[in-house]
Amino acid sequence: MLEAVESKMREYIAELENDEVAKLFEALPHGKRLRAKLVLKVAKSDDRAVVLAAVIEMIHAASLLHDDVIDDAMTRRGVPSMNATEGSKQAIMMGDILYSKGFEELTAFERKIASTVARAVTQLSIGELMDVRLSDRFNPDVAAYMRMIYQKTAALIEATAASAALLAGKDEKIYGIYGKNLGIAFQIIDDILDITQTSERLGKPAMHDFEEGKTTLPYIYLYESLDETAKERLVSLHRKPLTDEERAWITGMMEETGALRRAYLYAKELGEEAVALMEGEGETSLAEIVTAMIEREF
Repeated sequence: MLEAVESKMREYIAELENDEVAKLFEALPHGKRLRAKLVLKVAKSDDRAVVLAAVIEMIHAASLLHDDVIDDAMTRRGVPSMNATEGSKQAIMMGDILYSKGFEELTAFERKIASTVARAVTQLSIGELMDVRLSDRFNPDVAAYMRMIYQKTAALIEATAASAALLAGKDEKIYGIYGKNLGIAFQIIDDILDITQTSERLGKPAMHDFEEGKTTLPYIYLYESLDETAKERLVSLHRKPLTDEERAWITGMMEETGALRRAYLYAKELGEEAVALMEGEGETSLAEIVTAMIEREF
């Protein structure tokens, strides 16, 4: 069924009748297609599931193009980003095209489904803005971080599961909570992997988040556990290129204070809640998605 989603997206791009757009679209890395998988698993009995999955994946791809420009990211999923190869202007405009075409096709769905997805995209954009603002300085506020990752990452996954449930005549609130928990846990695990995995496995430089100004949950938990001298050192390293010695110090302190473990356990707790919800609905495959995400090594 994922092949049908890919085919549908290509069909939408072909409708634009522009060779440059088609070429740029084909150059985009596909990723895990998590959102498409969720739609297909939740609304598998509905013929429109492929269309909804394609629309949401196009919207997600647009957000990544904009995100890479905002972050000055030179790679995406281990390959050069579009802004690195084609320039920021091309990446932004391609993102705009994908957003616009996605919303055009979204209007074919009933209002409740369309508004569920559209509201999430508004939240995604606000989350991007808050991510930029929070990156100006070291952020020790857990609540601000959690609010931002809900908006930037989890809101669209929440809407994906909820809109698919609406399509299939299922309880959108239960599936929405599942998607929200999955999205938040997914982002926290990504934040952990940015610290623990090698650049080769990540497809981007390790600890890149911290160097570019992001204070993710493990760093906030670490800050809370340090004495004043160590806190000052951690804050002084924020938003600057790290030496090998500085990376080693951060990693060592993460392990010593249990900050990484604490962040992982919180993500695991959210994941277990999502698993319990889906098991209660008899959705074994949706429960397995959460388990695989929590246990992944990227």
